[in-house]
Amino acid sequence: MLELRDLNVHYDMIHAIKGISLTVEKGEIVTLIGANGAGKTTTLRTIAGLKKPTSGSVWLNGQDITETTPRQRVQMGAAMVPEGRHVFSEMTVQENLELGAYLRRDKEGIAQDMEMVCGYFPILKSRRKQTAGTLSGGEQQMLAMARALMSRPEILFLDEPSMGLSPLLVSEIFAIIKTINNAGTTILLVEQNAGMALSVAHRAYVMETGSIVLSGTGAELMESDEIRKAYLGGS
Repeated sequence: MLELRDLNVHYDMIHAIKGISLTVEKGEIVTLIGANGAGKTTTLRTIAGLKKPTSGSVWLNGQDITETTPRQRVQMGAAMVPEGRHVFSEMTVQENLELGAYLRRDKEGIAQDMEMVCGYFPILKSRRKQTAGTLSGGEQQMLAMARALMSRPEILFLDEPSMGLSPLLVSEIFAIIKTINNAGTTILLVEQNAGMALSVAHRAYVMETGSIVLSGTGAELMESDEIRKAYLGGS
């Protein structure tokens, strides 16, 4: 479904992404793990069209989308939940969800999806009239995910969904990620909580300083001594 081919990204003189290639197959959860500054978010922003690569290409469903706009990528079935949530704080939960469907014209389908996302995140149903800025951090994360799902994406990009959340909420968010995937949405997940990410991922890539240094199934990397020492607190 998604393929990066020899992707390079620069910020002025800084070579942030160094010739990485990866694939995400339809129906998978694939995660990118790595330390702060490894290039995970830059990779996701480039895939979403928010950062232009210096060279290399991004392919979605067999089509080269490297030169397309973020809007076009949403129309083609890709949606992103950014790091830090970025909900529209002065707008209600309902209005945030409606904005997620701004490219759609199928009113009946939008109404059905509104019910669907409120099924995933029941707290949002009771908060529909509340302004998003008054929600807790966990509720805002749920709203950001629900808003992205309102575009009915084939593939969902999640950037650090557990950031700043309590362990209980982290478990809840990852359970919902699995549910969304089981319902048919492919997921590319960037996450610093390597243990949680690997526990839900079919496959994973490990990034260090802009390069992919290791890949394998989630289970394989969970068992790797190298990964345990570096990211899982093992000895």
